[in-house]
Amino acid sequence: MLKYVLDLVDLLDDPDVDGKRVAAHLDSVAGPEGSGAEVTTVTGERGSTDFVLVRVPGRSGRTAGGTARTLGVVGRLGGIGARPEMTGLVSDADGAVAALATAAKLLDMRRRGDVLDGDVIVATHICPDAPTAPHDPVPFMDSPVDIATMNRHEVTGEMEAVLSIDTTKGNRIINHKGLALSPTVKEGWVLKVSEPLGELLAVVTGEPLVTYPVTTQDITPYGNGVHHINSILQPATATAAPVVGLAITSAAAVPGCQTGASHETDIAAAARFAVETAKAYGGGRLDFHDDQEFDALVSRYGSLTHLQTFGREPRES
Repeated sequence: MLKYVLDLVDLLDDPDVDGKRVAAHLDSVAGPEGSGAEVTTVTGERGSTDFVLVRVPGRSGRTAGGTARTLGVVGRLGGIGARPEMTGLVSDADGAVAALATAAKLLDMRRRGDVLDGDVIVATHICPDAPTAPHDPVPFMDSPVDIATMNRHEVTGEMEAVLSIDTTKGNRIINHKGLALSPTVKEGWVLKVSEPLGELLAVVTGEPLVTYPVTTQDITPYGNGVHHINSILQPATATAAPVVGLAITSAAAVPGCQTGASHETDIAAAARFAVETAKAYGGGRLDFHDDQEFDALVSRYGSLTHLQTFGREPRES
């Protein structure tokens, strides 16, 4: 997996990189069939970005008319670069690199004949000159487009579960270098940490499972005026599917707009975890949440889907 990561880091650490070049790279990995990568350029008030979406069909997946489930892998970030303010690939790019390395590995596996049971949809976006934004305790990477636009292009109705990968180093909450797993979030509910996912992450990293706290603020939409640890769980505001955040973390607080702060081995571990999750989820051997327990919670306490919205206007004091 490290090879795919290194190739992508080299490709993305370029002021002229765009979605078409990323798609061409994935095509070269996929072989004669091509990657089928879809590139959509979206322009906002502060620039533009290229959304890249790749569908890797499974042997018994929905694309083939089968019943195997579809996993979504979202590389969440503001931008891969903050030019001209910063020169080079920024820490925030890790989510994009991990997601694209996942796509590259799955496409290469498919070319060689190792086809998974279910479909996998990988989505992220490419922006080498994104803006930055103030945030406590360290500055964040911002984006030329808002979170709602990201969700429209990165979270599809075909995804039956979503693994969201994001650099989560700009905080003093997760004091661990490597990877950390969030609880499962579904329709406004913060559910327990998925034990099968936790066990799988421990196997992939060879280290004890590390999780991190998720607050109600974190699972509400950006733009509502409250503090979010980052955008890792923003896909949960746009789907009824269960969402889990895989955080690429550090022991010290690192700004998302910092260059020279990406650790390729951690990114590779995140991508390996995504591939192994795709194998197990599409094969029906792993779930993100307990359906019966979730239904019982909603039946007893009611729906929390209002947390996926901006809710009511604040009362005037």
